[in-house]
Amino acid sequence: MESIQSIKQRFEIIGQDPKLNRALEKAIQVAPTDISVLVTGESGVGKESIPKIIHSLSHRKHAKYIAVNCGAIPEGTIDSELFGHEKGAFTGATQTRSGYFEVADGGTIFLDEVGELPLTTQVRLLRVLENGEFLKVGSSQVQKTDVRIVAATNVNMFEAIKKEKFREDLYYRLSTVEINIPPLRDRQGDIHLLFRKFASDFGQKYKMPTIRLDENAIALLLKYRWPGNIRQLRNIAEQISVLEEGRAISGATLHGYLPNSQGSNLPAVVNGSKSESDFSNEREILYKVLFDMKGDLNDLKKLTMELLKNNDSQKVQEENENLIRKIYGEDDEEIETRDASSLNVLQLPEPTIEKPYVPTAQEDKYHFAEEIEEEETLSLQEKEIELIKKSLERNKGKRKAAASELGISERTLYRKIKQYDL
Repeated sequence: MESIQSIKQRFEIIGQDPKLNRALEKAIQVAPTDISVLVTGESGVGKESIPKIIHSLSHRKHAKYIAVNCGAIPEGTIDSELFGHEKGAFTGATQTRSGYFEVADGGTIFLDEVGELPLTTQVRLLRVLENGEFLKVGSSQVQKTDVRIVAATNVNMFEAIKKEKFREDLYYRLSTVEINIPPLRDRQGDIHLLFRKFASDFGQKYKMPTIRLDENAIALLLKYRWPGNIRQLRNIAEQISVLEEGRAISGATLHGYLPNSQGSNLPAVVNGSKSESDFSNEREILYKVLFDMKGDLNDLKKLTMELLKNNDSQKVQEENENLIRKIYGEDDEEIETRDASSLNVLQLPEPTIEKPYVPTAQEDKYHFAEEIEEEETLSLQEKEIELIKKSLERNKGKRKAAASELGISERTLYRKIKQYDL
């Protein structure tokens, strides 16, 4: 078994942080096995180094190693990329194509950003992990593959599972061993060391003297949060190496290259605005209107009951001044200057006792019933049709995206389109 130090030299990994060393140690230990590994950590921490280490130290090192960025492949073609397709399986499939799982048989596949996989693809991947079987798109013939899967993600998997964006059973299949790469801000002792390495590399690349930081610049370097982690640190070192004429870099100069830099390690303010579809916003507005109407209706019921009990509009007005203000939205001045005639609305007529009217035989016994025209309202069916049309227009006719936005299955949406002849 190779040592951690030799692995660092071989894969050009810099740092002595205990958390980093622990992650490398776990990678070395699981490499000889066929255990599935899930690499977690923020974007830019260097997660892609772990699967390379695992593959190079395994018995599969002479077979193929394929890295796949799941977030960069369109949802409609990712099944074809991973599992292949038969000729004529879909429009444009002019010939049979082998997928990554067929090509990398006996080797290792690195699934980067695995949290971005569509749910349908997750089901196919789960079958590969369980028994090594898969189906090409458009084929009914089961194929076998012997592939080791190493996955990586920068999302919170438990949150994704809770929101039903990732299958829980697939997560536990992938994370037989989980390796977490710490963010750069938690590796204080490695930040300046990494910067010096990058500065030296870019000095040689661009044939110019290496830049050096003064004490103030080093202090600022350590205080900054580095949201982009090692990738951001490398980019900053390259920018300064190319753009600055002087090779001695001060804190003020470095400050100009750090976005949103305040010289502190405090958390940044995060925009709390929701990124939801128009349909969700419309639904929330409708819910709010309905709740407000229900509250106003209850208030009116209470006010009417008080009038029926007391039969004194002036007294009811005085005792329920706040309630009246709430219902009619009036301020104190309007209530004080309200014309006395407007109170007639609150006055109930004196009850009079009349003899019951008995209609004659010639008269219609329902003569007193008056016709009431109900206000025409949009039926639930019409509202549903309107929402489906809007969703289809927003998604340019793509049923899958529209169904996801409406919160229903694609099959249900298809049935409703046929039902309403849309």
